[in-house]
Amino acid sequence: MKISTKGRYALRIMLDLAMAGNDGAVRVKDIAKRQEISAKYLEQIITVLSKAGYLKSTRGPQGGYRLARRPEEYSVGMILRLTEGSLAPVACLEEGAQECSRSASCVTLRLWKELDAAISGVVDKYTLADLMQWQQEMGDFYVI
Repeated sequence: MKISTKGRYALRIMLDLAMAGNDGAVRVKDIAKRQEISAKYLEQIITVLSKAGYLKSTRGPQGGYRLARRPEEYSVGMILRLTEGSLAPVACLEEGAQECSRSASCVTLRLWKELDAAISGVVDKYTLADLMQWQQEMGDFYVI
């Protein structure tokens, strides 16, 4: 499994907004500069995050984006699944997948299920609040 730039950037955007806290709305161009992401690509990702209700937007000269909820309420898994889709290592474990005709005799199914549980266990364990703490321990906030 490989996380795309869309997933990685979405996480960076959400962390950037979490680090801004309640200082008001953050402008797209400020996030783009700090995170070294094209403003155009960043806007595409922000649209996805906004439509899902993860962000609130404010219009006008002091406009921009902020988190819709507290950082503790966003798991890394939520953000990655929104932007990446399923994180399952094989198609037969994706939500809504039809049962494979070979599942009863598939010797690797146990392996894939264990890998899927391990991935979910990690990405669902950590929140934006955890990433914020890690960032503060590292020092200055630049590019993740």
